Amino acid sequence: MSFMNRREFLGTASKTAMAASLAGAFSVNAQGANEKVVVAIMGIHGRGSFLGPEFAKRADVSVKYLADPDSRLFPRRSKEIVDVCGAEPQCVQDFRRVLDDPEVDAIVMATPNHWHALGTVLACQAGKDVFVEKPTCHNIWEGRKMIEAARKYKRVVQVGYQNRSAEYCRQAQEYIKSGALGDVHFIRVLNSKVRGTIGKRDDGTPPEGVDYDLWLGPAPAKPFNENRFHYAWNWFWDLGAGDIANDGTHQLDIARWITGLTCPKSVYATGGMHFFDDDQETPDTHVVNYDFDGITMVFEQVLWAPYMKKTPMEIRDLDVLPTWPFSGTRFEVYGTKEFMYFGRHGGGWQTYNEAGEISRTQHGNFAQTEHIANFIDCIRSRALPNGDIAEGHLSTSLSHYGNAAYRTGRKLFIDAETETFINDDEANAMIKREGREPWRMPDPV
Repeated sequence: MSFMNRREFLGTASKTAMAASLAGAFSVNAQGANEKVVVAIMGIHGRGSFLGPEFAKRADVSVKYLADPDSRLFPRRSKEIVDVCGAEPQCVQDFRRVLDDPEVDAIVMATPNHWHALGTVLACQAGKDVFVEKPTCHNIWEGRKMIEAARKYKRVVQVGYQNRSAEYCRQAQEYIKSGALGDVHFIRVLNSKVRGTIGKRDDGTPPEGVDYDLWLGPAPAKPFNENRFHYAWNWFWDLGAGDIANDGTHQLDIARWITGLTCPKSVYATGGMHFFDDDQETPDTHVVNYDFDGITMVFEQVLWAPYMKKTPMEIRDLDVLPTWPFSGTRFEVYGTKEFMYFGRHGGGWQTYNEAGEISRTQHGNFAQTEHIANFIDCIRSRALPNGDIAEGHLSTSLSHYGNAAYRTGRKLFIDAETETFINDDEANAMIKREGREPWRMPDPV
């Protein structure tokens, strides 16, 4: 594999982005501030079922298409859009029909992970801006291709790291920058809750109405299995990347962002399938140690602990804090002066001084609405969005580093300039895959 120097790659990307924010102001399809931004939702089973109505309820957005290989979803999802805005979207199985429509300004990419990168690159090539769900990609090389495409085609690419648009997160970043915590040397990131078993299923035939070959896209061709299909695909290496990428990536992103971290020097992981006995390939128990300059970050995940909870919506939307010891979607920042508890998606944060007394309490809300608003604003202004693809790539890569260390069973050392592993062919083989014809990632894009 040949990789551009990371500093050169991201530096060039940053300069190009600045130029793109000006040049692209004249290329947006939406005709002025009073025209609606026309969007298509690609992938409507999971996150797309939520994002479709969220975009549709905006007065400045028109949801023109729903695209999914599973046509069985169309009646219900279409009705959900109609119920919100009164306008019925067109439903198509093949998303390429959407890319060919010059009226479409943006694609909301809510597919399984293995489609995120190629779908984003194809959308950029077609002149569409993209809101792509987390994790950004299936592997590290794909993430770099997404950045390359966004900059080359002057496209806004917003990653669904909603916390990037939350004011309480920015306030935490400012608090840490102020020196109030002192020097930060340790961060503990948790992603623990009950996921449940997927059982064991035999291979079968795709249901009528499902274009399974299209659903697989760039992933390896394997027989249809319900356990490798809707949502459960997260637990298989050739489709997803386990819960560290599915859910834990949110906490990793905020922790990396507000403490100013970029790429770790080394990574080591342990864990396994300690609880479940089913078809899952990814671990139900996963611990990852990341070594940054002067900072150690530890990621801890158990998917079988009933007392560990995701922050419920009633806490996310109110000025209420989680019960910190049993908050499964929190992280902790250890400074030489103070300690911080931080909850994602509106969980707020608290700091404690050396006497163990609360020194500051900050509430916050779940910023999904603000994150979508930022995306729409950037479509019009051509500015970089809060969750720009370059930042999303760095955070998603933490999940991929952790998975590579777990799968090899070794401590891996990372070349931050090329985003590859030093002297480890087995780990480097996980950085890129060729994809399946005709769904191969173009190189260059």
